[in-house]
Amino acid sequence: MTGRTTSNGGVSRRFLLTAGAIGVTQLALSACTTSRPMPQLPSLPRFGDESYGGFDPAQIYAARSDGGFNIPAVPYQKIPARFLRQYVSDPTGEAPGTIVVDTSKHFLYLVQPGGRALRYGVGLGRAGFEWSGRAVMQWKRAWPTWTPPAEMIARQPELAKYSAENGGMRPGLDNPLGARALYIFKDNVDTLYRLHGSPEWFSIGKSVSSGCVRLINQDVIDLYDRVPNKTPILVR
Repeated sequence: MTGRTTSNGGVSRRFLLTAGAIGVTQLALSACTTSRPMPQLPSLPRFGDESYGGFDPAQIYAARSDGGFNIPAVPYQKIPARFLRQYVSDPTGEAPGTIVVDTSKHFLYLVQPGGRALRYGVGLGRAGFEWSGRAVMQWKRAWPTWTPPAEMIARQPELAKYSAENGGMRPGLDNPLGARALYIFKDNVDTLYRLHGSPEWFSIGKSVSSGCVRLINQDVIDLYDRVPNKTPILVR
């Protein structure tokens, strides 16, 4: 656009007003646009995504040293993805902080605020050895000693060397309670059932134990660190 000049060579007032209005309009339009892309909000992980509901399985199931023991890596690729640790929508309806064991699907949920739950795959007891109901996780122990109950020793006399009178089985990778044990009490009475670790990752999702709820050692360590004593538990 060519500016208009007055007879004395100056720019006319009318031209300045017109040019100013155009400049303001261009400035307003430029304020509504940007050359930078709009930030993308992270989407929730979907079942089957590499993140497995917020966790990298290669990391959480890697070998680790704990309490003086070397826990081997878990070949998580051989475990159905649904049994790997992951965040999911809470299907239980229980209060946050509650542990819920769904025996029909071999899942353990730790209920979180906001309608979510942290889910672990578990192995369960054979038919005739299950326990169910509401109770509390009375106390917990890292690298526990295992003392089989008298009923189990009666069925398997070879376990008598691990009786309470004999001091039980020392902690270790071969101990049936694994890296952690959480002890279930009902009405202040020990139910003799436990949430515990196991090196037998291949048993997760199956019913093979004598009644207790077993988790991968890396998972039971994670659960142990998240829950205090007296945590409510529902096994159904």
